[in-house]
Amino acid sequence: MATDNIKTITKNKKAYHDYFIEETMEAGIELSGTEVKSIRNGAVNLKDAWCSIDAGEVFVNGMHISPYEKGNIFNREPTRPRRLLLHKKEILRLFGKMKQQGYTLIPISLYFKNSLVKVQLGLCRGKKLYDKREDAARRDMKREAERYLKERNA
Repeated sequence: MATDNIKTITKNKKAYHDYFIEETMEAGIELSGTEVKSIRNGAVNLKDAWCSIDAGEVFVNGMHISPYEKGNIFNREPTRPRRLLLHKKEILRLFGKMKQQGYTLIPISLYFKNSLVKVQLGLCRGKKLYDKREDAARRDMKREAERYLKERNA
């Protein structure tokens, strides 16, 4: 089996803070040429991005790709909705889960797989404030335990 050449472009760290990620999947994304060049320069932001399903197609909304500086008339609007490429069965399954169980579809990361731009999507459930506090407390306890062990071994 050939190894895939994967290069991460950006991650949505806010998604891990605000949501429980139940399931992840990979999707292609429909882009114009200047958008790909801008992504290669790292001028993309997933912070406020979310996905919607309209007429049997999945779109990512709120993903900001800065205009390519040498793109002149070929540049597109930075926050336009972009179509994601998924199989029809996957779209129907996601649509059912989003409607019945209250899940949200969030882009988690953007990366190059060989020469193609791919999006990692997460089927997410929102965290309540007490869940966020619990995660912060758990992270702090882990950090203190590691610090204690490091001081003790040194």
